[in-house]
Amino acid sequence: MWDSTTNGHSQISVARATQLAYLCGQIASPLDGSAVPETVGGQAELIANSLKAALQELGASTADIVMLRIYVVDGTTERFLEAYAPIQAMLAGALPSLTVLGVQSLFTPMLQLEVEMVVRVPCDDRY
Repeated sequence: MWDSTTNGHSQISVARATQLAYLCGQIASPLDGSAVPETVGGQAELIANSLKAALQELGASTADIVMLRIYVVDGTTERFLEAYAPIQAMLAGALPSLTVLGVQSLFTPMLQLEVEMVVRVPCDDRY
């Protein structure tokens, strides 16, 4: 099997018996109502911040991320790398399983990127 850890992710993730949280449809949606960034990298930065906030709300860390799926409109190697850079920085060395997919379009034309994430939720009574 190809060693993808040099690219900042893993081919296999194991989730021990626990709760899992599935986060879907993470898009570049500025909380202050400002315009959505036009670049894939700008949208990825907003999404990475949303993913960090979700982890915090779950009481989880990047080490608890089991899987990420990144959808990039008009996917090319360059756009994939631009999309992944802020997310890889957010991962801070964690190596979840990762799939990056090129798609024709997303919900609205301004959206260039969407991310799904599966997270192991530390056992507590919140969820």
